Amino acid sequence: MVVLLSALSCTNKNDLPDPLEAGWEGEAVCEVLKENTDLRVLKCTFKPGIGHEKHYHNPHFGYTLSGGKFKITDASGTKIVTVPTGYSFSKDSLTVHEVLNIGETTAVFLIMEYN
Repeated sequence: MVVLLSALSCTNKNDLPDPLEAGWEGEAVCEVLKENTDLRVLKCTFKPGIGHEKHYHNPHFGYTLSGGKFKITDASGTKIVTVPTGYSFSKDSLTVHEVLNIGETTAVFLIMEYN
């Protein structure tokens, strides 16, 4: 999300699940903390070895509650990134990616999506 959330504008978001619908091997990784007509706040938790299948995000702001090491696949390819605790990120456009926690710690993110 960071480098973790890279844009892929040529993909139609309707072809992919949103972050709440997407999970990992049939299990949810995100939960809704708040949702209204303007904003949806998600908390996404990734234990070691857990990822998030390919999905899209609407424009959003994110904050890393607990960082970790990820393998991220997006429009630019696959890369390994370490996301530090306290890191914030934002995107003003639709983004698409798939992530896998390859670290040894549980990583947790807050994602605020604008409706």
